[in-house]
Amino acid sequence: MALNPVKRRQVRRERLNRLLPNTLTTLGLCCGFTAVRFGLQEKWEISILFIGAAALFDTLDGRVARLMGGQTELGGQLDSLADAISFGVAPIMLLYLWSLNNAGGIGWAISVLFVVCSILRLARFNVSSVATDVPVWASNYFSGVATPAAAGMVLLPLILGIETGWDFFRSAWLTLPWTIVISGLMIAPIPTYSFKHIRVPKKFVTLSLASVGLLAAALITEPWLTLSALIVAFSASIPFAVLSFKKRQDENEFSHPSGDISSDDNA
Repeated sequence: MALNPVKRRQVRRERLNRLLPNTLTTLGLCCGFTAVRFGLQEKWEISILFIGAAALFDTLDGRVARLMGGQTELGGQLDSLADAISFGVAPIMLLYLWSLNNAGGIGWAISVLFVVCSILRLARFNVSSVATDVPVWASNYFSGVATPAAAGMVLLPLILGIETGWDFFRSAWLTLPWTIVISGLMIAPIPTYSFKHIRVPKKFVTLSLASVGLLAAALITEPWLTLSALIVAFSASIPFAVLSFKKRQDENEFSHPSGDISSDDNA
């Protein structure tokens, strides 16, 4: 039976709502994997830009899906698989080609460790995302460092090396322990800020837009210095997230003495 024009338009709209977020996720996956290609050519700046593009698409796909009502089980699984490539495999391959390969087999083993931890991080999220007993305020935190953030953190020596030209940042004596630390932070049960549910008060909208413009200008004029500052700022926020989470947890337990707080993944 043929659909009437109104129903036909509604079906097309629903298909578009499901297709667009998955298209953004796929574009992010392509950007992440393409970063490896330019890494093989030692075009480090271009590689990092592609990782950044993958992070942008990763930020947009979920928000577009929620805005358009196009959230699906397929989209959620696709997003995790794309993150595994773009933020689990691609960044550590760049760091391996740039520095860790100088440590021989140990460098490769640590690279594998990073990939394994990123996959465990994503798998833990897929399991915990169906939890219904998590308090509303806990959605403002991740358990462990999210894979996109970990990708930026592990690439910090490479970014600083590009900015300064110092061989010190390329030393495996620096990048090996640094990679181990970041790998551990991904699977560690420590709260970190998610920044997913930031709401800007109406009176600060103009200031927020000006700040975004300033950040965009900084990224254009001094991209590596600005990226380094953002990564360092996020890293410095981790202790504050731990303290903030503990405070909220204590307040919740005081208000609901018999409640059981679960604060697993949201990345």
